[in-house]
Amino acid sequence: MDSESMPAGWQVWNAETDGRVILAYRPDVFDSEAFPAACLPTIYVTNGSPRRRPGSAGGDVTDWQVTLFLEPEIDAGTERYDDRAAALAGATDFAQRFIDGDIDYRGLYQVPREDYFEKLDELVGD
Repeated sequence: MDSESMPAGWQVWNAETDGRVILAYRPDVFDSEAFPAACLPTIYVTNGSPRRRPGSAGGDVTDWQVTLFLEPEIDAGTERYDDRAAALAGATDFAQRFIDGDIDYRGLYQVPREDYFEKLDELVGD
């Protein structure tokens, strides 16, 4: 998986060989100056929970998860896959749905970030 194969605006932020992959959306915009660093939309591809510490997955974890985070405590859903290849394809699909405007990020917040939403609206879908 490389940044050139990602949907527009997404890039591979970190990739472990045969392990976790982190995708980031427009780090040039969500750069911690205009918006808090936590607002960087990210997709985690993990063997087990995306909230686990690196290297802590046990041998009993067999499924792969793809989770889109808008902030550390704001996730837009998790999808499960049987293997890493399917999870990577699922992450690409999740990224595409995000930029197509198919993810209702406004509905995930209890306290809206209007400036953040306006910028996301400008960059994705409608």
